[in-house]
Amino acid sequence: MLDDDAKLTPGAPAVAADVQALRESGFGDRAILDIALIKACFAFVDRVAVGLGLQLEEHWEQAQD
Repeated sequence: MLDDDAKLTPGAPAVAADVQALRESGFGDRAILDIALIKACFAFVDRVAVGLGLQLEEHWEQAQD
């Protein structure tokens, strides 16, 4: 059952430099937290969709062409 976990959850690279770059761009701790939470939400939804084998609906596929 958990063998698929390795496929869905690759190790995240170190992001300390990314956080520092955000700070240098003027983002505060709260904004950086918000950015991290939004990214985590999208990653979660994406992994659920991939884990369930969901496919894009036809009209979305056509929009990408």
